[in-house]
Parts: sequence; structure tokens; C-alpha cells
Amino acid sequence: MTRTEFAKVESYLRRTFGNDTITVKVPRKPNDPVEVWCGGEFIGVLYRDEEDGEVSYAFHMTILDFDLPVG
Repeated sequence: MTRTEFAKVESYLRRTFGNDTITVKVPRKPNDPVEVWCGGEFIGVLYRDEEDGEVSYAFHMTILDFDLPVG
């Protein structure tokens, strides 16, 4: 992903979730996953896919059961 793509995806996520603390972090190494953070907490990874000339991005977020409210 290019820096322009990082900025566009970050802007999209912020607008979609109504949260300006979402940050898409540029990986340290080229093959490392792109991390998505919210308010200083890691929330998931972002993947870029290009197929038949079309580009898409997939955001993967894992929710642990102990993070869910009780009841």
C-alpha cells in the first residue's frame, strides 16, 4: 500500500465509524501486516487485494468474548 492509500483508508474508517482516533499504521517492514488502532489500542489488521484490475481493502477485527459486556 502507498502512503496515499493509507490516508484514504484511514479517512474512510474514521468517517464510517465516526471516530477520529482511528489510525492506520504504516508497517515497519514491507511484508508486515497493516495495523489499525483506535484510541491507542490495537483493533485489527488491514489487507489490500488486487484482482482483475480492481483494488479492495479488507479490515479484520477480532472481538474476544471477555471484552463483551455481561448480560
